[in-house]
Amino acid sequence: MDAAGRDVVVVAASAGGVEPLRALLSELPPDLPAAVLVVLHVPPQGSSVLASILDRAGPLKAAPAEDLEAMRPGRVYVARPDYHLLLNEGQIRLSRGPRHNGHRPAADPLFMSAALDAGARTAAVVLSGTLDDGAKGCEAIDRHGGAVAVQDLSECAFPGMPGAAMTAVPTARALPVRELAGWILKQSRTPVSTEDQVRDNEMEREIEQFLREAPALGDPEGELIAFSCPECNGPIYEQRSTTTSRYVCRVGHAWSRDSMMSAQSDAVERALWVAIQRLEERLRVLERMRRSAEERGQHLSMRYFVEEEERTSEALNTIRMLQSRIGGNGDALLAD
Repeated sequence: MDAAGRDVVVVAASAGGVEPLRALLSELPPDLPAAVLVVLHVPPQGSSVLASILDRAGPLKAAPAEDLEAMRPGRVYVARPDYHLLLNEGQIRLSRGPRHNGHRPAADPLFMSAALDAGARTAAVVLSGTLDDGAKGCEAIDRHGGAVAVQDLSECAFPGMPGAAMTAVPTARALPVRELAGWILKQSRTPVSTEDQVRDNEMEREIEQFLREAPALGDPEGELIAFSCPECNGPIYEQRSTTTSRYVCRVGHAWSRDSMMSAQSDAVERALWVAIQRLEERLRVLERMRRSAEERGQHLSMRYFVEEEERTSEALNTIRMLQSRIGGNGDALLAD
C-alpha cells in the first residue's frame, strides 16, 4: 500500500533553535499536505509563547498542542512546557511521563511515537541544539522507512543535536534552513510505501508508558549496570545499538550517552557545591573558636584551631578547583 507522501513532519530544536524554527516555517507553503509537530526544549515553568511566535512566522496556523486533538495537514502543533508531545493513532497526545535526556518535552518520545504510528509517512528535522536528544528517534524513523534531515552544522549556533542525528542516521540530509523547507515539501508530495512496517516491541512498550495514566513499572530490556539514574537514583539498564548506548531506568527515565554524561556532571557539581558550603561554614566556626581561645589565653586550643583552619582551607581550595573542572561544552562530546 502506498501513501501520497510523508504527511507527518516532526521537528526538534533546543539552544539556538527559535530563529531556525521561524525561518523554516516562513518558507513552508499554506497548502502543505502534512502536519508539523514541534518540540523545543523549554523549562517546566516556561510559557507557551513559542506557538505565537511560530504562528506569526509563516502562513501555517501554529498553536499549542491539545491532548486527543485530531491531527490535520497544514497545521503546526507545538509542544507545551512540561508535557511530552506524542502521536498515537493519528491523534495528538500530551503526557507528563518520565523525562528523556533530562527534558520534558523531549524530541525522542515524539520521534519514536511518530515512527511507530506513521512509519514511512514520517519526515524528521533536527535543528540547532546541544547534546543529542532526537538521535534515537531519528534512528527509529529511518528504521521504519521515514526520512531524516538536519540543519547544516556550519549554520547552527549549537551543532550537537543535528550532529548526533547524522551520526545515528548517516544518510540524513544536511541542509541550510531555507532549503529544509523545500525538502519537507518534496517529502510531503513523494509517494511512499507503507507496507512491511518494522515491529519494535521495546519501543512500543516505552511509548505505552507515556500514554498510561499510571505507568507500570518493570525491568526494561538491556543489561543492569552499576549506574544510577540522575533523575530518580534508581537502577539503570544499558541498551546497546550499532551506533551508541542508551540508558533506561525502571521508572522510564531515558538517557543517551551524552545526556547521561551531562546529567552526571551536574549531579557531581551540585554535590561539590554542597561540600564547598559545608567547608566554608566549618572555616567560620573554626575562626570563631580560635578567636575565643585567643581571648581566653588558651594557647593549645588556639594552635589546634589554627591547624584545623589550614587543613580545611586546603580542602576547600582543592574542591573549588575540582568544581571548576567539572562539566564543559556538551557538543564537544560529539567530536569523536
